[in-house]
Amino acid sequence: MSANAPSRGTWRKSTHSSAQHSDCVEIAGAGLHVAVRDSKDPGGPSLLVPSAAWQAFAAEIKER
Repeated sequence: MSANAPSRGTWRKSTHSSAQHSDCVEIAGAGLHVAVRDSKDPGGPSLLVPSAAWQAFAAEIKER
């Protein structure tokens, strides 16, 4: 499912992002879904994923 903007929340990047990293994603939202978008194209589409799936994905990334 895609969406142009989150229903609520503020877009944010990882604290590991910096000016040297142009390949970042931003996330927004709370509750049942998280919106994910390409930080280089903030006006472009976003992907809406279930919060539980995003949390599982983020936990897996942190383990690596």
